[in-house]
Amino acid sequence: MTNAKDGIAVAGTLIADVFYEIDTYPAQGLLTNIRDMSFNIGGSGNLILDLAKLDDGLPVKVCAIVGNDSSGDLLMETLANYPNVDTESITREGNSSVTHVMNAKDTKQRTFFFHPAASDIFDETYIDWEKIDARIFHLEYLLLMKKVDAPDTEYGTHGARILHDAKQRGMLTSVDIVSEQSDRARTVVTAALAYTDICTVNELEAEAITGIAVAKNGSWDKERVQEAMHALKNMGVGKWIVIHSPEGGYGYDCQAATLKYVPSLCLPDGYIKGSNGAGDAYCSGILYGAYQGMELEEAMELATACAACSLSENNGTDGMRPCSQVWKLREQLK
Repeated sequence: MTNAKDGIAVAGTLIADVFYEIDTYPAQGLLTNIRDMSFNIGGSGNLILDLAKLDDGLPVKVCAIVGNDSSGDLLMETLANYPNVDTESITREGNSSVTHVMNAKDTKQRTFFFHPAASDIFDETYIDWEKIDARIFHLEYLLLMKKVDAPDTEYGTHGARILHDAKQRGMLTSVDIVSEQSDRARTVVTAALAYTDICTVNELEAEAITGIAVAKNGSWDKERVQEAMHALKNMGVGKWIVIHSPEGGYGYDCQAATLKYVPSLCLPDGYIKGSNGAGDAYCSGILYGAYQGMELEEAMELATACAACSLSENNGTDGMRPCSQVWKLREQLK
């Protein structure tokens, strides 16, 4: 039996990914070739499996809704392969959430078509706090869950209420969001950040939340990064803020008021097979670093190496390795 406060709880959107390898992403009305197709776990599943692989002794407690369908069976069978993943708080009902992922071979860029289903009905009524009590509570993804993103008269959004209740139980809270072309982040995510300890986002998501463009033409603007960090801290983030991009990541320790930068690793030509799940892999490194009591910079170094592992394979999780091997890869490529 593990201590109730052991492990990391991951709640939110558990998705089945239908992964398509295509020649290029076509302009509207044009055709492209599908060269390969596969089915994988996605959404919070990427993060769950990354954490499970990083440390097979780490309890990973999952709270989500999975459909009574073939996609749901696939998800449950995949999670069952990892003894340290606790699926007791997964509810089976309705239809599973499914993402159709288009991965262009020429640009290595991904495009997503999402069928919400279970994601639209998940809320706090599906959370048994006693079962998922952990050291860290991670909610994934904001802007992708209809009820979680819905307004709440007391906390701003239902997601903010969930994070508040997790903090009340003594858990460190963390959020991840999706990259969305809308202005919802300014309200939905801002409400949640008031009850968030660790915020890990990419450069586009940071801009969506704060309105501050932290990068120009693919290069960081350090002054704007600092502005965005301060804006996110003022929204309520209590421990770490991390903004990452393909070039590297900036991190801000809210308690020490220090800014850190960790560049991406030097990956050899032909190393990158796909970018699906790289952001989740990066987030897994940040969460595992926080869980293990690392300083922010060390956690970012681990996260950068985790993302590099993910990039070595087409899908979101096959490239992840045990923590010792992730550090070894970093030494080889830094």
